[in-house]
Formats: sequence, C-alpha cells, structure tokens
Amino acid sequence: MNTIIVLGIISLAVIGTPIFVIMGLIALTAFTFADIEISAVAVEIYKVASAPTLITIPLFSFAGYMMAESNTPKRLFRLANAALGWMPGGVAIVGLFVCAFFTAFTGASGITIVALGGLLYPILRKEQFSENFSLGLITTSGSLGLLFAPSLPIILYGLVAKTDIDVLFKAAIMPGMLLLAILSAYSIYIGRSKQKEIKIFSWKELLESFKGAFWEIILPFAILLGIYGGFTTVTEAATLTAFYVLVIECFIYRDIKLFSDLPRVIMDTMSLVGAILLILCCAMGVTNYLVDQEVPMKILELMRQYIDNKYTFLLFLNLLLIIVGMMMDIFSAIIVVVPLILPVSREFGVDPVHLAIIFLTNLEIGYLTPPVGVNLFISSFRFKKSIIVVTKATLPFILLLFIALMFITYIPAISLMWIR
Repeated sequence: MNTIIVLGIISLAVIGTPIFVIMGLIALTAFTFADIEISAVAVEIYKVASAPTLITIPLFSFAGYMMAESNTPKRLFRLANAALGWMPGGVAIVGLFVCAFFTAFTGASGITIVALGGLLYPILRKEQFSENFSLGLITTSGSLGLLFAPSLPIILYGLVAKTDIDVLFKAAIMPGMLLLAILSAYSIYIGRSKQKEIKIFSWKELLESFKGAFWEIILPFAILLGIYGGFTTVTEAATLTAFYVLVIECFIYRDIKLFSDLPRVIMDTMSLVGAILLILCCAMGVTNYLVDQEVPMKILELMRQYIDNKYTFLLFLNLLLIIVGMMMDIFSAIIVVVPLILPVSREFGVDPVHLAIIFLTNLEIGYLTPPVGVNLFISSFRFKKSIIVVTKATLPFILLLFIALMFITYIPAISLMWIR
C-alpha cells in the first residue's frame, strides 16, 4: 500500500501536477506513515501565516510588477545610458544594472528576461555586440538582482531560516556588487573590441534623463535609508513602497490606468504570490517532518565520514546547491533545502548569514546552468533561439559567476564586513 501511494505521488509530479500539491501530499503521507496527527501540517501553515514579515512578499511583488508594466524600464535605461553609455561596453553595463534593479523588486528572473529582453536585445545588437554576447548577457542578467533589497528570495530565506531580514539585506550588498563588477569588467573588455562607436557623454542628456526617472531612481535609496537608518521596519518599508509606486505610476507618470491596467497587474502579482505562499505552506510540513526524523543529523553523520573540515564542506555545498538550483525554482529550494543544511553548516562553523549569501548566489548560477537551468529555457522561448545556442552564449558568464562564487564562499568578510 505504501509503495502504491509513493508511486502515485511520483506519477503526479511527472505529469506536471503543481508543486504545492506534491508537497502537501508528501507531508500528509509522511506524517501518516509516522503515526503523527496530520494536523501538524495545519500547525505549520498557521506558523507561516502568522509571521509578521510575510506581508512584505505581496507588497514588494506588487511594486515590482507595477514598474515592469509601466515605462520605468525605458526611463531607467535612458538614465543609465546617459551616465555610462560613453564607456566601452557601456550599453552592456547599463543592461546589467537595469535588469538587476527589476529582478530585485519582482524576485523572478523570468519576468526580467521577458519584460526587458525585447528592449535590451535590439539595442545591444545595434551597438555591434555579437548575438552570443547579447543573449548571454540578458539571460544572465535575469537573476542578478536576487542579492539586492528588497529581493523576495532574501525575505523568504529569512522567514524559513529565522534570520534577521535586515541583516541579510545588508550582508548581500557587497556580494551583489561583486557579481555586477565582474560582469561589468567583462562587458568593458568585450566592448573595446566589438563596439565600433562610443557615445559622447552629455551633461544635458544626463540631467534630462535624471529628471524623467527621478521619482523611480530615489526608490531603492529610500528603502535602504529607511531600513538601515532605523526609520522603518522591512514590513513598513514594503507598505510605503507599494503605495509610493502606485501613486507615481498611476498619477504622476500615468503609465498605469486605474481601471484598465491596475486590475490586471494586481492579478498577475497575486498569481506569483499565491504560488509562493502555497508552496511555502505545504513544503513547511515536509521540512518539519524531516527535522522531526533527524534527517539533518543523519546527513551530518554521513558527511563526517568523507568531509573533515569547513572548506571541503563549502566546496561540497556549492556543488549540491548548483544542482538544486538547476532542478528547483528558488522559492521551493529555499523552503525545502535550507532547514536541512542549516544545522549541518553550524557543525562545520559556517556563519548562518554567510551561508544565506552562499545559498542565494548558488541558486542564481543554478538558474543558468545546463542542462535544466530555467533561465536558459525562458531566454530560448523569448528570443526564439535553440536551447543549445542560448547555453553556448551563457557559458562565459557562468564561468565568471563561478569565480565570484569562490570569492564569496572562501572570503566571508565580503558578506560579513558590514554586519560584524
């Protein structure tokens, strides 16, 4: 009987049943097999629902979707191009920063590739960048913002790991900037040999573009100042952000129509948020069962047979998380994997905040890693290119991100310098 149930759940997963259904079935089945009341699953759902920072997920998601649906990408691109377009590879650097900005707010790399790809790709090609470089840059840029506030994966990680979200935001700044710096340096290198015309810097264009994007460009600085200055909590910052974006997009820029566009944006936002919360609630039952059965401790004992120091453990952890990032979306990976690796990492002396940054950076790279990195498929669909072409174009960027990952993994000060 037990075998039939397990095979039934596997079959449902294979035919594409939503992951929250699979997680819920696994949780209910596991507790039933262990002779534990299935009300334990409901208890976990209640714990999740009562978390005070949970409200930040829909609020920041709404703000991100509002900006993605408006002309914000065009205004920010014009400003960034005016500021950096004169540099060799300047347009590519502009693309990196604009994509990182939007991914930070939406928390979903696929949205960035789909929404901004159509804007960036023809501009890069017009500036004489090769098709491979342009495809690779946009595919990679889709996940760059996951380490910048108010990234939803950071918030979700903090909820699951019971780690201060403000501290995680602060710790992620330098690693995120390192990723951008390495990819920007590569863009400059490529730009020197590929870009035929360098734009002349214009103070007039910079000032005009700054005025055009003023209300949007101050938003991330206001969020960081509010949180780190002690003026607002993360929840209050999310509320103010959602209201602020609603006002500027509907009443100042008037890109979003109140009665025709706004309901659609809200529905799109809640579709994403609903999926995240359903996965979170159902998966917490599974992770609670695994913890009750001391699975993390069993993993630790197994690893101790082959791993005897912190640095070997970190190498193994990176390999594991890359595979996880290829196979699972980032929200499911956080919910399922984090409770398992947290106690193990403590035994090897890894700082929990440092672990969070390593975890998120690995999943950024996992989005791009063949054969099943989700960004590869999204980009293939968006630009109508074969998955092989997109993969080949992305490989140089993956290598650069791996180099950055090694720095982040083995130099904890990059993540901890502002919080210790």
